[in-house]
Amino acid sequence: MLCDWLRVALELPVDTVVPASADASFRRYFRVHLGEITWIAMDAPPDREDSAPFVRVARLLAGIGVPVPQIRAVDLQRGFLLLSDLGAVHLLGTLQQGAHPEQAYAPAMAALLAMHTKGGAAALELPPYDAPLLRREMALFPDWFLDRHLGMTPDAGVRSVLERVESLLVQNAVEQPQVLVHRDFHSRNLMVSATGGVGVIDFQDAVRGAVTYDLVSLYKDCYIAWPRAQVTAWVESYRQQLIAHAIAAGTTAEFLRWFDWMGLQRHLKVLGIFARLWYRDGKRGYLADLPLVLRYVLEVTSAYKELAALDAFLIEMVVPRFETAQSRVGVP
Repeated sequence: MLCDWLRVALELPVDTVVPASADASFRRYFRVHLGEITWIAMDAPPDREDSAPFVRVARLLAGIGVPVPQIRAVDLQRGFLLLSDLGAVHLLGTLQQGAHPEQAYAPAMAALLAMHTKGGAAALELPPYDAPLLRREMALFPDWFLDRHLGMTPDAGVRSVLERVESLLVQNAVEQPQVLVHRDFHSRNLMVSATGGVGVIDFQDAVRGAVTYDLVSLYKDCYIAWPRAQVTAWVESYRQQLIAHAIAAGTTAEFLRWFDWMGLQRHLKVLGIFARLWYRDGKRGYLADLPLVLRYVLEVTSAYKELAALDAFLIEMVVPRFETAQSRVGVP
């Protein structure tokens, strides 16, 4: 159907259509060759994925100068989009190949700063990253990571600990400046051009939320890790840039706590999502990333006294079961 849409409905002289990538959703991407020119075709089954937010957010981001794919054609009824091709090189790949991180991250940080400093009006058109949504996300941790992956059914005591931590993390998120949030701003969603710039993809779930959320996604990336000292230096540098643009960013300690606790919310959610991708959707690859995500969680829970009860639960009950759970599903 996709090829028919390209060749018949759009009347394009298509040479070949080959898989480009897939993601954690039901969307699939194909590289369309028209002679020397390539485009990306998105196939998002409308009964599984709503592509309207992608089109809307692409317009919003392009309007504030964030480099996103240009949309050439849209058929929302069939879930087809034709997009400009941002290339096949992810930021993750360039970092893994030894690119200097300061230089490699610079275009990404420029895009993030544009979202935060120029995206005020755009953010008002997006749904809020509010308490109900934050809590729904954190519910993935007990439901899919603890229960399905580790085989643990949290008792009343554990549920009470989780509820107290959730309340702290929700308050931490809503008390921050609220900005345009990509919601998955990491190295696999940033495409590196031949000139070293970046293109931003996978932005359809954008919301209006905490200023540190995308910063966490980038610098506490679920696919690559950096030393704590380097991360805190990057975070402080970004705080200074926000202040220079008249965005209230608190003190160094306050902003770092915002960042760390926002990261804890994200990574508890991601533990659940990565487990769900296997148990519900049959996508095994993300299980290999669970150890790093759990390490991020423990890094934060061990550093703040308010999180001591959660830290004790993780050390005493979760960590001893984790390796066994990974081995059971064939992941080292």
